[in-house]
Amino acid sequence: MRSKESIGEYLAFLSLKYEVDPDRFFYALNSAWKNQDSTCGSLSIKCRSKLPHKSVLLITKGQKVCAQFSIPNEFLLERNNLIKNLRKAGTLCRHKIKKNKPAHLLQIGDLRNGMKQVSLKAKVVEIAKPRLVFTRFGNYASVANALIADETGTIKLCLWNEQIGSISLGDTVQIDNVNVSMFRGERQLRIGKKGTLSIMENLNPLSRVATP
Repeated sequence: MRSKESIGEYLAFLSLKYEVDPDRFFYALNSAWKNQDSTCGSLSIKCRSKLPHKSVLLITKGQKVCAQFSIPNEFLLERNNLIKNLRKAGTLCRHKIKKNKPAHLLQIGDLRNGMKQVSLKAKVVEIAKPRLVFTRFGNYASVANALIADETGTIKLCLWNEQIGSISLGDTVQIDNVNVSMFRGERQLRIGKKGTLSIMENLNPLSRVATP
C-alpha cells in the first residue's frame, strides 16, 4: 500500500481482488481485531498486534499470505462501512492500467544494473514465501521476492508488506518508475517511493514467457 492510498481504498481493493462481500469483510476485520482471529469466505484474518491507536492485521488464504497491514483502530470503530462506500464510489482505478496509457516499456533483457525509473510489463511466474525482517528503521516488515518474466528473460521483483498480497501467480503486471539493482549477484527490481505496481486487466496474457 503506497503512502497516498488510504487504508479504506486498499481494503476495498482487497475485497474486489478476493471477491468477498464488503460488509462481511468489514465485519470479519472487526472480529479479528476484537477476538484475535476470524474468517471471511476463504480468507483467514489474524490480529498480530494491538496498540492504543493502531493494530496490525494479517490476511491469509490457505498457506498464502494475502496482505499484512497497519490499520487505525478508529477505522474499525466507524459505524459506516468505508470499504463498501469506496467500492461504490469507484476510487480503485489506480490499481488498473488505463488504456492507451503512454509509457516507454522496456523488456527484461534490456535491463542493466543501475537503471532508474524503468517501466516494463511482465507475468508473475513465482512468488516466494514472505519472511519477517528487522529493518533499519527499527521495525519489522514482511518481504518476499516475486519472479516475473517476459519473452526475453526473468528478473526478481522485491515486494514489501502489502505489495506481497497485491499480486497473484499468473498475473500480468505493469511496473513503472522502478530501479534495477544487484543483490547477491542477481539483478533485482525495487519499487521506490515513486514506483507503481499495477495489475493488467482485460488484456491477453503474454504469448511467450521465458521459464526460469
